[in-house]
Amino acid sequence: MNINKAIICGNLTRDPEARSLPSGQAISNFSIATNRVWNDAQGNRQEQAEFHNIVAFGKLAEICNQYLAKGRLAYVEGRLQTRSWETPEGVKKYRTEIIAENLQLGPRLGEAKPSEKPKKENDDSNDGDDVKIEDIPF
Repeated sequence: MNINKAIICGNLTRDPEARSLPSGQAISNFSIATNRVWNDAQGNRQEQAEFHNIVAFGKLAEICNQYLAKGRLAYVEGRLQTRSWETPEGVKKYRTEIIAENLQLGPRLGEAKPSEKPKKENDDSNDGDDVKIEDIPF
């Protein structure tokens, strides 16, 4: 049994690039940065960024082109694919990409979640949204 599955969640490093195939099928190319944070042997905090090239086709590409933008958070599931080509100088180049099969959009920056209602100052009213530890039955 073989499995080729990639799952990443990160921020777009650039706006999606919209194109289409000669057949008219939409394509979207973009990249996502993921960060890894750890403490080294001396206890110093270390951080490393990894950049992933993403390609989406068809309806998913149209959604990417419409809703994604640089800085937005996105969750992508797909498969890894490496393509190769030769430059005019005769140098062989390789590029590994994630071919997107599923996408979930992160929250838009600066927007409140629907469940978050802005509270007025000195508003101590309990509209049923507050949960007290004492009220939990277990």
